Order: sequence, then C-alpha cells, then structure tokens
Amino acid sequence: MDNLSFDEFLKVDIRVGTIVDAQPYPEARKPAIKLWVDFGKELGVKKSSAQITRHYDPVQLFGKQVMAVVNFPPRQIGKFMSEILVLGLPDKDGEIVLIGPDQEVPQGGRMH
Repeated sequence: MDNLSFDEFLKVDIRVGTIVDAQPYPEARKPAIKLWVDFGKELGVKKSSAQITRHYDPVQLFGKQVMAVVNFPPRQIGKFMSEILVLGLPDKDGEIVLIGPDQEVPQGGRMH
C-alpha cells in the first residue's frame, strides 16, 4: 500500500452521525440494512446501505452513533441511493462491526 500524505488524509471527510432510521433492505443482492444518519445542521441526514445484518437488527440501531465518510459521490445500490460510507471492521468471520465513539459526541464532528 502506498503512503498517504497528511494533505491527502485531510481530503477524506470522516464524521460522526446518529442513526435516526434503519430498515431492512431485502431487495439488495447481499443482505443489507438501509440507514439514515443525522450529521447535524451542517450536513443533515444522509442515507447508506450497509451489509451489517449479521450483528445488527434495524430496531436496535436507532440512536447509535457511527463514523462515516461523507464526501464520496453518491452510489446507486439497487433502487437505493447511498450517500455516505458507514465505517466498520470485520470480525473473525469477516462480518462487519460498526465503528463509533465510545461515548456520545456532538453530531457532525469531524475525525482528527
């Protein structure tokens, strides 16, 4: 992997947001959940499709704070337009576990 300059890193806008809605996405090619994440006044609510069904049920996601890249171009995922990339890490089986702060922080805060 190539080294990244600090200026290049700053181009990736990673923010914290709060999940305000989550719905099953059975039409997706791979099992997924549709997420609506609130990033506060500056960015508002953005949508994402996330393949996180192994560890999460849509109902339990409401109010959870997550980290996401907010400056990628929107991407069509089936009939759903994904506007952000919610971040996660693979567990021992390769299933995604969401990344978020370990205590509540203001919505829209940028990762340093």
